[in-house]
Amino acid sequence: MSATYDVNERPDYDDVLQQIADYVLTYRVQSDEAWRTARHCLMDTLGCGLLALRFPECTKHLGPLVEGTVVPHGARVPGTQFRLDPVKAAWDIGCIVRWLDYNDTWLAAEWGHPSDNLGAILAVADHLSQKRVAEGKAAITMKAVLEAMIMAHEIQGVLALENSFNRVGLDHVVLVKVASTAVAAKLMGANREQLLSALSHAWVDGQALRTYRHAPNAGSRKSWAAGDASARGVRLADIALRGEMGIPGVLTAPQWGFYDVLFSKTNRDQRLKPEAERRFSLPQAFGSYVMENILFKISFPAEFHAQTAAEAAVLLHPRVKDRLHEIDRIVITTHESAIRIISKVGPLANPADRDHCLQYMTAVPLIFGTLTAEHYEDTFHAAHPIIDELRAKMDVVEDERYTREYLEPDKRSIANAVQVFFKDGSGTDKVAVEYPIGHRRRRQEGIPLLEDKFRHNLATRFPAPQCERIFQRCSQQASLEATPVQDFMAMFVI
Repeated sequence: MSATYDVNERPDYDDVLQQIADYVLTYRVQSDEAWRTARHCLMDTLGCGLLALRFPECTKHLGPLVEGTVVPHGARVPGTQFRLDPVKAAWDIGCIVRWLDYNDTWLAAEWGHPSDNLGAILAVADHLSQKRVAEGKAAITMKAVLEAMIMAHEIQGVLALENSFNRVGLDHVVLVKVASTAVAAKLMGANREQLLSALSHAWVDGQALRTYRHAPNAGSRKSWAAGDASARGVRLADIALRGEMGIPGVLTAPQWGFYDVLFSKTNRDQRLKPEAERRFSLPQAFGSYVMENILFKISFPAEFHAQTAAEAAVLLHPRVKDRLHEIDRIVITTHESAIRIISKVGPLANPADRDHCLQYMTAVPLIFGTLTAEHYEDTFHAAHPIIDELRAKMDVVEDERYTREYLEPDKRSIANAVQVFFKDGSGTDKVAVEYPIGHRRRRQEGIPLLEDKFRHNLATRFPAPQCERIFQRCSQQASLEATPVQDFMAMFVI
């Protein structure tokens, strides 16, 4: 006889939630490399946000929901005059840092941009630090911000190592929401029960689909989706701090939990695990691994799977720039993830479409010797039909070694190779770049260029003396860590 009732025994919180909560509440960062890389990540992320303020399609989203709203101890949005409540400030900061697809990247079974969490971290820390000082308490320092960044990177990145949300149609910003919820709750002073409650609400939320990242629907939502997720993390942390009960079995509940509803989707791709095994895999404990190994976008504002293709194209530019109309075909050798995410043919409808097209991001530097954010704009694309002419001559092929080494922990390569063949039968060498300049293996080469990028981005928004003050503060680890958050954020007000 079948049961006509449910057994109403409330479970313990799912183990994954407990691991995240215990990490956030008890882990102490000991790695000097992680602290130093977090400082560089802070510089780079804020610089990307300042550069985005040059684009009206980005700035139209910024500011209070109700014009003229005054928020006591409002959180600042860098490069603007806005002082907002922490939820909207997190949305705005997250929007600007992600808009140009130029901030850091993490690549594994899932992809993402862990510095997207900085929206939640800065908004909460700035507001709370101002409030604490007004109450006669000690300010929150930037060391707490760097610690929250390391932890947010770790939560998002470790969850991404072996768990592919994209293969079941979910967008990676679910991990931004979860990580932002965790660190925002900690900054707000959550105890373990409150932190677990907040995390459970992050997972039980409806999750974003990847529709807006892929042909033929790619569009500008991908530029503000992470800001939206980080803001939701702040809101959920606030709800939990107000005493809202959690949902302990949010992941594992039969039929109603995240695993059964959203992570066990039937898919013809045979590389998916059997449905019975569709549970999160955490191959290593949470620590500081992700921040230490984070990928910086230094040379190009381009989807990361195309960074090495663009670098190879720049190297080939001198060989082809005077022979563009003699080109017969172009072969791009790449890895499986790039093929699945950004290889596309046909018309490109908007800038968001172009900065997620492997062929476009290869054609532009072949022609012009560089790739900038302006190269994705409608006016630039319309003025240079040669870009689409070259795109039509491109073949994209997979190298199985590139695909394999993309996932190997001791490599994490993001390899591409480009070779150009001409109508007279001649051709260039096959130029391969396996590790982009923002990779950990190229840190010594990359950090001076990252600092140059930061200086350039500061100069797009502030006068020279202000740029220099900001750069000097960000360049000194001890001085930055000791700086009260509200004083740091005040440096970025126009």
